[in-house]
Amino acid sequence: MRILIMADMEGVAGITRWDQVNYNAPRYEEGRRLYTEEISAAARGAFAAGATRVVAVDCHGAGGDGTFNSWVPELLHDDLEWVTGHEWGRYVEIFEDGCDAALMVGMHARSNTPDGVMCHTISTTTWRRVMFNDDEVGEFGINAALCGHYGVPVVLITGDTATCREGVELLGDGLHTVAVKHGLTRYSARHFSPAKARTMIEEGTKKALTSPIKTKPYVPAKPTTITIDLSTADTANRFMGRTGVELTGPLEVKSKADDWMTAWDQFWPY
Repeated sequence: MRILIMADMEGVAGITRWDQVNYNAPRYEEGRRLYTEEISAAARGAFAAGATRVVAVDCHGAGGDGTFNSWVPELLHDDLEWVTGHEWGRYVEIFEDGCDAALMVGMHARSNTPDGVMCHTISTTTWRRVMFNDDEVGEFGINAALCGHYGVPVVLITGDTATCREGVELLGDGLHTVAVKHGLTRYSARHFSPAKARTMIEEGTKKALTSPIKTKPYVPAKPTTITIDLSTADTANRFMGRTGVELTGPLEVKSKADDWMTAWDQFWPY
């Protein structure tokens, strides 16, 4: 059994502020340790479930020289293979090698989710809302669509309660969830202790990988239309002249193609 872990930082227990997740910020080292330990917990659960290979991808762009490179290496599980420094949403080697299921660890809710801790949809953009056809998605949905393009189901999501709710709304009740904190506002939460959260993630991962898979690979209907609502009119200039992309309003952009990946590439050619 070959498993992919796609990981982000804002959904980790104990994290509520940007100074815990941004490179060289005052509490970044604290955040890195909390983040790394949750990834190792998921790896322990995967190997306990019988995984023969587990690859984790750091999807957290911390900014500065720490972009997509936030883990503390010596705290990672000994048998875990890990990918850092790679462009967000562009690591596909494990899909090509063969992957049986994906886990999403440390996820956060999409933009403008009232109880979503540090909610946003790709911090380097000004996107207020993203739609894949009729599905409103955040970063979890984008990652799930990438996995789905290669026929890989997502079986687990961890993060706050709002993020887990978002995951179930998209993939259904068959998605296993581990809520390690409950958002009170965008920058406050009620947390489980880090040690408790890691135990929950390890046990949740093992359960997700030893239970019958009840989620299907997420493949947006074809042909696919991606709609993005922007927060500022000047950012619309970034999309002018792109093949398959249309400005349908001062703050709305659409990308249409035969399938999701093509439509996404027209928006996100990185």
